[in-house]
Amino acid sequence: MYHARFKGTHYEIGKKWGELLKKNNKNLLDNIPFGITKEMEEFSENCLPYYKEFFPEVIDEIKGIAAGQSIEPASLYPVLFSMYALVRVTNCSSFIVKNEQTFLLGRNSDFLTAIEKLYMNCLYTFKETDSYSFSGNTTAFVEMEDGINQWGLAIALTSVFPDSIKPGMNVGMILRMLLEKCRSVEEALTLLETVPRCTAGTLVLADTTGEACVVEFTNDQLVHHSLTEKGYCCATNNFHLPEMLTRKKTVDDDWFAEERYQTLEQYLSTRYQNMSLSEGQKLLGGDYGFLCQYDRKTGKDTVWSSIYDLRNKQIYRCEGNPSRKKFKEDSRFTF
Repeated sequence: MYHARFKGTHYEIGKKWGELLKKNNKNLLDNIPFGITKEMEEFSENCLPYYKEFFPEVIDEIKGIAAGQSIEPASLYPVLFSMYALVRVTNCSSFIVKNEQTFLLGRNSDFLTAIEKLYMNCLYTFKETDSYSFSGNTTAFVEMEDGINQWGLAIALTSVFPDSIKPGMNVGMILRMLLEKCRSVEEALTLLETVPRCTAGTLVLADTTGEACVVEFTNDQLVHHSLTEKGYCCATNNFHLPEMLTRKKTVDDDWFAEERYQTLEQYLSTRYQNMSLSEGQKLLGGDYGFLCQYDRKTGKDTVWSSIYDLRNKQIYRCEGNPSRKKFKEDSRFTF
């Protein structure tokens, strides 16, 4: 996993990173694991107004990256805006546990082994006073898939195969926007309900005040349940909240999404009251059922695993499959 520290305005951050890549003879467009189609180009053009309206800072960063790479920003929009929509992936597992001794948000990131050396942990610190600093992890760039900000708001996503798409923002960009703009779960939910979404997904959110919830959404429906009746929630790559069951889809290859969900649900429903940090690491490592035991020969694997300890304000990450590698504390970011 590549580690990056970004400081400055959004444009300065993007330009400096784009220039650094170019200096090392790395062209971003040469490392995209899928082809860019005319449909993706047209879709990105229709999504662009929503990013300009709701998250203009990220457009500044993309423009900076393009300048540093000596390419047009429009060449990056189809890559970034089509994720989770036209580029459909069904992977990753998330959970939250809250009991008398523990308050954890955990996530396995499952993706392609072919580009695992390009995956990043990013520390962002902005000159803009209305953008909060955060630590985030991504299999791509710009968009984020799990992270925590300076106020102790932690979020993790899983993708869901959509039954329809329309112009709007994708879940990876939304997650990053929430980290930059919100101090709490309550603020994040308020902002989330105003943002046009292009596709489907789930989010688990928690903050250091003790609030936590799971969100399931399509581009026209959003439901969230808080941890009021039970001390845990979990998510993989389909819908499980009662209000969303009619939107549930079956796909040919969902990376064992339902099996992963049942592993989380069965363990957490009976043991969340006594779950500790070490137990959370074992759960993500597959000790209690299938969660990360992919056959790497298929090109799939769990490529990192994160745990955000909200009670003790600590971050743990396993850079690789947690069934084979160890979690280490990352103390570079404080919240």
